[in-house]
Amino acid sequence: MTQEFIQFIKEHFYIPLYLLTWLIAVYRYRRYFDTVLKYLPILIIYTFFTELLGYFIKNHADFQFFSDYRYDWHNVIIYNIYQIVTFLFFYWVYWKTLKNKSSKKMIKYGAYLCSLSYLVSIFFQNPLHKQLTYAHAIGSVALVLAIILYFKEKKSEDNPYPQKHNLLYWVSAGLFVFYTFFPFILLSDYFNFSISTQYHLRITLLTFIALMYLLFIIGLLMGKRKAFR
Repeated sequence: MTQEFIQFIKEHFYIPLYLLTWLIAVYRYRRYFDTVLKYLPILIIYTFFTELLGYFIKNHADFQFFSDYRYDWHNVIIYNIYQIVTFLFFYWVYWKTLKNKSSKKMIKYGAYLCSLSYLVSIFFQNPLHKQLTYAHAIGSVALVLAIILYFKEKKSEDNPYPQKHNLLYWVSAGLFVFYTFFPFILLSDYFNFSISTQYHLRITLLTFIALMYLLFIIGLLMGKRKAFR
């Protein structure tokens, strides 16, 4: 049991990182409890349990969804649902935060496009067994666009507080780093799995995940309520 746990930590180091981020988010919650990121701890712990469930489905028969041995290890449905929830949450965050009406409209259209892409994808791919790659890629592009609009507005506004104390700025930086590369890794894996294996894209993906959550942690530790926006 101990050896299995050690092996689990080695191969899935990012799962404890989610839990650590959540603990810090809860500890620092009073600094952003009345902001658009007030639901961030819920999303983080949802991420943690999604990854944990994904591991158990893949490796333990008691948690598997399908009785057919060909699909008994399939856990992709929980990640498809998770990705939709994540995109919609952050679209809402930036739509609520931005002041420019044109930018808000672009984010709204991006959210519509993302939702439509998932609806269309399920007619061509079974979300129970297939990753909705194209929809994930479209959602990522829309989110990156929203983040760019946020950075652009932050650059032009007059704020007496340094950005290093703005939690949303750090969260945006983390999301930008991850979702800029996420579609390329997904599509590379989808079109040519040998490329993914040859260039160790899974390790690259996990590295970006770790970097994203480290930026979240920095923001949670350094963030101050007065600097938030």
